Amino acid sequence: MRTYDFTPFARSAIGFDRLFDLLNAGTRETVEGYPPYDIIRTGEDSFRISLAVAGFKASDIAVTTQQNLLIIVGRKSETKNGAAYIYHGISAAPFERRFNLADYVEVDSARFENGLLQIDLTRRIPEAMKPRRIEISSAEAADQGRPAKAA
Repeated sequence: MRTYDFTPFARSAIGFDRLFDLLNAGTRETVEGYPPYDIIRTGEDSFRISLAVAGFKASDIAVTTQQNLLIIVGRKSETKNGAAYIYHGISAAPFERRFNLADYVEVDSARFENGLLQIDLTRRIPEAMKPRRIEISSAEAADQGRPAKAA
């Protein structure tokens, strides 16, 4: 894989630090593929992340958000119930998945069902940031509302 160095751009761009950090993080090779996940668009401003976490219980997983970052951590509890595994094929390895969230994307809910962790996200743009139409008044309309001057 080819790597790119964004350092020359970062030196001359003020206030884009987060963007360059994201670009640099995206170019790093990762061998992390566990647990597998899907990202699904469920509406115009809503998304769902589904993680396949077979072998984990809901109490083994922590979901936290902090400033445009969603962190999912799984740590299997150490109870074996006296079982002696002959073959252990279901992974119980601890994991940590991080997802960078765009501005105004919030976590609505998280639920665990059938070995899948489902996290629903919604983009909520504040009313002040949404486009709004401005009425344009003309000079003629303003003149029609004034009383006529006496000569």
